[in-house]
Amino acid sequence: MQSLRLRAVIALAVVLLGLAFMLPSLPGVKDSSLGKILPGKGVSLGLDLKGGIHLTLGVDMKTAMDNSLARLGDDLKASAREQEVYILRPNVLDENQIEVTLIKAEQKDTFESVIKDSTPFAIEESTPLEGDKVKYVLSVSPKYRSEIEKLTMEQAIKTIRNRIDQFGVAEPDIRKQQDNRIQVQLPGLQDPERAIKIIGQTAHLEFKMVDDSADLKKAQQGILAPGRELSSLLHRQANGSYAESPIVLKKDAVLTGEYVSDAQVRLDQWNTPYVSLTFNARGGKIFTDLTGENVNKRMAIVLDGKVYSAPVIRERISGGSASITGNFTREEARDLAVVLRAGSLPAPVTILEQRSVGPSLGQESIDNGVMSAMVGMALVLAFMVIYYGFSGMVADIVLILNIMLIMGGLAAFGATLTLPGIAGIILTIGMAVDANVIIYERIREELRRGLSASQSVSEGYGRATLTILDANVTTVIAAIILYQFGTGPVRGFAVTLTLGIITSMFTAIFVSRILFDLYLKNRSDKAKLSI
Repeated sequence: MQSLRLRAVIALAVVLLGLAFMLPSLPGVKDSSLGKILPGKGVSLGLDLKGGIHLTLGVDMKTAMDNSLARLGDDLKASAREQEVYILRPNVLDENQIEVTLIKAEQKDTFESVIKDSTPFAIEESTPLEGDKVKYVLSVSPKYRSEIEKLTMEQAIKTIRNRIDQFGVAEPDIRKQQDNRIQVQLPGLQDPERAIKIIGQTAHLEFKMVDDSADLKKAQQGILAPGRELSSLLHRQANGSYAESPIVLKKDAVLTGEYVSDAQVRLDQWNTPYVSLTFNARGGKIFTDLTGENVNKRMAIVLDGKVYSAPVIRERISGGSASITGNFTREEARDLAVVLRAGSLPAPVTILEQRSVGPSLGQESIDNGVMSAMVGMALVLAFMVIYYGFSGMVADIVLILNIMLIMGGLAAFGATLTLPGIAGIILTIGMAVDANVIIYERIREELRRGLSASQSVSEGYGRATLTILDANVTTVIAAIILYQFGTGPVRGFAVTLTLGIITSMFTAIFVSRILFDLYLKNRSDKAKLSI
């Protein structure tokens, strides 16, 4: 008796907890006074049910690799300088190579030791030049390239997720795909155009030195010195549009946005917004050294290939901060600060595919899915009552509790319900009924052997439980594999299937046994059981 009371209290507590998390999913409850005191926020709906946007982004891996080689070249130059070996600024070549010129051939052995000890470079060739110089071509291994590609994809996904978090989108689905692609699904997004703009904005920030000695007319004709590139300096007009003027830059970036630790919108003395940047410790040191070595020269601030400003460095700037001015509007400055604060993308990304899923299509999917579940459940409930009588009613009660606990579990764990997830729920309805059928058939066998109703229930549950556990455990293992290796919709199916199996075992074995025990506890051994 004491055991029955304890089991009933446990079952009641679980049911009430599930109800508390499930109720906010019902229309009208979430925003009511009752919904405000309940712990859950309801079940989050996926892109196929709620509508939203689907993006496929392509990552420019060549630019990521060139940036990585440029940084390695800077590190090599710094390491050589510590050994009092001086080289000209490295140039990035195609095929994962850089070109380095050693100023004094007599330091060749020392320089090659620096390459071997402090960088992943291997020497492909060395060529003596006039003036006692030596030109080196250095390359990195395919293994190093694959590591850079892996890190670039991980950083790109992390950066995009940080940007999406600024919108408060629930359950965004961001995952890596083949061929350096990233899939982004944003269910229920209210401002898709702005989100697409911010996600797609590379915010690839670079600081490059301006070559004021270059002839702009020749540059516009395509005649450029090695290591130089023609770019566009933006000037914002009174009507909000941008005018462009040509400017020649040194191709290699001297500093990039990866060293930015914070970005905030500020107002200058004319109340014009600009973006203030703060570098991390290493970036601050590089910026200080850079400005100290280039006093009275112009340094361009390049964002996504466009030069927003190119101020003259008047003196060495310490303190680890800089600013981007561009006559921005407040919203433009705020969005730029968001993407810089969330982290610069390691390489440019392009939107390869964009699809919008309208709320009407999502609502249609919900209606069809709910209708399927309701019809299936009604048929099952009716069959159980017709075939098993009173015991069928017990099965129906635990089946309804099972659905409620699944919805409560989805809300409690913050899982997203998708259309395949609804299919998983419908499947678990069948599995839950199957568990009841196994139990009831065992009880019938015991009754036919002449045992009393209470003895038959006890024996029936004892014999059926192990069979049910065996079948469900193997299904849970299959669901775990689906979740581990599947993509979004398949994962949604795996989540609801796993949760449904756990709740169905709880209701079919634990709760229904409590109902039978409560029904039979005050009845005689000769009492009949409708089953």
